[in-house]
Amino acid sequence: MRRNIHASKTGARFAVVLVTAPDLRAARKLAQAALEARLIACANLVPRIESHYWWQGKIQSGDEILLILKTTKSRLSALEKLIISKHPYDTPEFLVLEVKAGNRKYLAWLDASLHPA
Repeated sequence: MRRNIHASKTGARFAVVLVTAPDLRAARKLAQAALEARLIACANLVPRIESHYWWQGKIQSGDEILLILKTTKSRLSALEKLIISKHPYDTPEFLVLEVKAGNRKYLAWLDASLHPA
């Protein structure tokens, strides 16, 4: 079973980016823009998360949508610029998680999805 997990240099080329949005409409617009620009291979939208955070000196809370974006490290700068420019928040979340390993076929699909046909 370990044979399908690819942990070497190939896995290290990829990243997962977390972005929150105020609602499903905004999340879908961000995902669509990133897909059309070929900056991500996939976006998962996780609805109805409850966020609690510090903002302007006070503890705040609210419902949000979590976007989980899959991309390559080489596209992170362009992806961040796109998210910042199209996001309705003044200070949007943009957190990058490095991919250490993944299924070989999935990583190959991810890579191929980021290149125009």
